[in-house]
Amino acid sequence: MDYLSIIKQPIVKDLDDFIALFSEALSHDDGLLGSALSHIRQRGGKRMRPMLMLLMARSCGQISDVTQHAAVGLELLHTASLVHDDVVDESSERRGQASVNASYNNKVAVLVGDYILSTALLHVSYTGNRRIIEYLAKLGRTLAAGEILQLSNIQNEEISEDVYYRVIEQKTAALFEACAAIGALSAGADEEALQKAMTFGRYLGVMFQIRDDIFDYFDSKEIGKPTGNDMTEGKLTLPVIYALNSTDFEAMHTLARKVKAGTINEDEIAVLVEFTKQQGGIEYAERKMQEFSGLCKQYIKENVKEKAISDSLTAYVDYVVQRNY
Repeated sequence: MDYLSIIKQPIVKDLDDFIALFSEALSHDDGLLGSALSHIRQRGGKRMRPMLMLLMARSCGQISDVTQHAAVGLELLHTASLVHDDVVDESSERRGQASVNASYNNKVAVLVGDYILSTALLHVSYTGNRRIIEYLAKLGRTLAAGEILQLSNIQNEEISEDVYYRVIEQKTAALFEACAAIGALSAGADEEALQKAMTFGRYLGVMFQIRDDIFDYFDSKEIGKPTGNDMTEGKLTLPVIYALNSTDFEAMHTLARKVKAGTINEDEIAVLVEFTKQQGGIEYAERKMQEFSGLCKQYIKENVKEKAISDSLTAYVDYVVQRNY
């Protein structure tokens, strides 16, 4: 099934308008800055976050200039955070393309990220909506705090799902929650509708991150990262956390501690990945996604009245769970 076509169907023109505005925001006449911004624009992407914001605005009312500038502001904030994350993680690739820091250097990447962040603030100011501006500003702080929490968690010997979800809630889940909430706010949603939209977006974000984490246990050129890359960076994700906590196999716990210490090698990562698969870690993560999917679809059933938007959001939920990259 072509989920993306179904998702886009009610917002085709609005999405085109967003892409044009976003591309303009990521353009500059200066040689080096213009070149770096062009490099980022070439990534494209599926525009999952802007589509969610547009759909939520339609669900709660209508898409306006406020929605579009808020969507550009949020996507620029996310883009800036990725540029900075690649510097922090010393990543050489992003979506199968050379990262900004790899193509240029860390100094350029940090400054380009700062430029994009400032442009995000500029666009969100165009909304003239104090609550949207405040929400986006808080999102920036939450994303940064989430990154710091993830870094500190590497040093934490505790291996628990609670810690895993706390990190997600301040990263991917916070981002999707903001998309849903700001989309609803831009259409004048009341407080009750806003709170429901926030919860829906948060569940979507958790599912999205779990699916991303599952990818790390399989080789795929489309994903743009090798198997075990998260473990190389000191991260233990849901599948391996489940596998470790469902067995007393001390040798695997020793490897997990080496992940956190940053001393594990490729062969040991391969052993831990295989152990995770054998212990049902992938199946467990997929079951958790299905639980969140059910909650998301319940929200759609109870709160989205227009059939085209309901169908689109349902396809969105299914795509997050079933996507291959």
